[in-house]
Amino acid sequence: MTKNHMMAHLTDALNEGQDIGHYGRLVYAIIGRHFVEEDELVSLLAQDKDFSEQGARDLVRQVQEADYSPPGRAKIMEYMEKQDFPILPNADDPDEGNVYRDLDFPQHVYDHIQEYRHQKAETD
Repeated sequence: MTKNHMMAHLTDALNEGQDIGHYGRLVYAIIGRHFVEEDELVSLLAQDKDFSEQGARDLVRQVQEADYSPPGRAKIMEYMEKQDFPILPNADDPDEGNVYRDLDFPQHVYDHIQEYRHQKAETD
C-alpha cells in the first residue's frame, strides 16, 4: 500500500495522529481495504485524532458493503477541495494520486470498473 506516494503520505499522517479529514479517511479506507485486514485498517484510521475506533469500524464496513472502486486522481482532487488536509502531497504532479499505476488491486476491482464503464456507455 505504501508503494503509492499518496497512501504513504496518508499512512504517515495517521501514524502521527493527524486529522486527515473525512475524505482523506474515505480514500484511505477505499484503497486500504484491498491491502490490509479489516482490523488493521480500523486501527490505522483510528489513529486520526478526530476519529474514533467505532467511527473507523463503521467507515470500513460502509466501504466494504458499498464496494466502492478506488477513486481516480480527478475524484481525489474534488475531495481535496472540500477539506483542509491535503490528500495528495504534491497535487501539481499529474501522476500523484494515480493508485492504479502504483498498486496491484484484486482482479474484481478492475472487473467492477469495466462493468461500470460498459453500463455507462450503454446509457450514453
